[in-house]
Amino acid sequence: MRLIGIANELLAMAKDLEMTAPHDAPSLPVAGSAAGSSTAGQDHPVWAELARQTYEDRRRRTKIFQTEELFGEPAWDILLDLFIAAKERRRVSVTSACIGSAVPSTTALRWISILERSGLLMREADPGDARRVYVRLSPRGYDAMLEYFSASSRSVVLLDDGTAEMGKRR
Repeated sequence: MRLIGIANELLAMAKDLEMTAPHDAPSLPVAGSAAGSSTAGQDHPVWAELARQTYEDRRRRTKIFQTEELFGEPAWDILLDLFIAAKERRRVSVTSACIGSAVPSTTALRWISILERSGLLMREADPGDARRVYVRLSPRGYDAMLEYFSASSRSVVLLDDGTAEMGKRR
């Protein structure tokens, strides 16, 4: 039974790899490749780390100020979690996304539905376990996250697009 479970898991991973051909880049982004939309610019490996730091900073605020009510943005937490997962080429279950949003499951599920209706994420059934559903950024959601981190990272990282020249002039 364990071997069958492992085989199903490998089949699911293979299917995921097949489904993430160049036309479906969000699950398997290639660092340095052009993103799906021209506004997103190019992908950069440091953006996963910036997303991770952003997520950790959000958890730190809650811990330091000892309240969860002041800093709640479950949709943003879900998008950050899914972006990091896409960059790390790993799957996120709905349950895990709910936990990562740092709000009650009912609230997180409502936000997952809103993000799905907005076209920013997609749900996928687990072929090996009918009880499990995965969520991931849609191509539109991934491009939006690329655009966000491309714009926000300009003040932190000098990318090879002429900004290095601007840094020398200061």
